[in-house]
Amino acid sequence: MPPIFDIKNIFFSVFGYDMSHLEFWATLTGAYAVWLSYKENVWSWVVGLSSVSLAFILFYQIQLYPDMLLQVFFFITNIIGFWSWKFPKEVEANHKKELKISMLPLKTSAILIGIGLVATFLLGTFSKNLHELFPAIFSLPSAFPYTDSFTTVMSIVATFMLIRKNVEAWWMWLVIDIISTYMYFVKDVKLYALLYLGFCIIAVVGALEWTRKWKLERTVSA
Repeated sequence: MPPIFDIKNIFFSVFGYDMSHLEFWATLTGAYAVWLSYKENVWSWVVGLSSVSLAFILFYQIQLYPDMLLQVFFFITNIIGFWSWKFPKEVEANHKKELKISMLPLKTSAILIGIGLVATFLLGTFSKNLHELFPAIFSLPSAFPYTDSFTTVMSIVATFMLIRKNVEAWWMWLVIDIISTYMYFVKDVKLYALLYLGFCIIAVVGALEWTRKWKLERTVSA
């Protein structure tokens, strides 16, 4: 039998689809972490550590290399995010003594998107050639090098927004999640694709709810 976190180690089958232990537990922990983020629960970052560790292994095995490398970044930022939400500066704290929700100036958002698009092109070009540069590690070509690179780069931008509790993070995640849903479905990790479809819904609800809370906090502090 393959190791438990080998994509070929099947946990159960449903409607003819073989569900691996790896995909199942990566999906479950990822869903819980995002739900906790929507609820402004600081422990979302802790649950996220388990999720990104499993996702790293998953993406390596299905040749989504930019997504795989992104999990290293996520692991570090989950630690930073926990600290940022739990121990903010006094001027940035809400009534629970945790980081309060904020919004970015439109100019700042535009600059971040522009930088992200340039970085997408550079990473996509690098990713496309990974199997030629490092054949001993990457035996197969990267799947969707530019599309995968876009979601990778923009996930970095969205994560920093989330660390700062910027409302715009949820709109950025919505775009990322829509694209990711398509990629994971095509790569035949259908539960993970379904997870990201659920993330699309959470992103919309999160954006609306955080906007409401941001307006309420401004009214109270005015």
